[in-house]
Amino acid sequence: MPYVNFKLTTEGLTAEKKRRLMQAVTDLLHDELGKNPETTIVIIDEVDTDNWGLGPDRSDTLE
Repeated sequence: MPYVNFKLTTEGLTAEKKRRLMQAVTDLLHDELGKNPETTIVIIDEVDTDNWGLGPDRSDTLE
């Protein structure tokens, strides 16, 4: 049973994009590794950009 967990900023992340990402990952695991789509779990953890740091100064945000 594959379990895939993404942590993504909420910036530009729509319900449709999340659905397509989940489907694409499920298809990839099926096509490349023969994993059963019925038992594939894909989770997206959404992180607000003010809770996301980048570079040496972790207080910076991606906004």
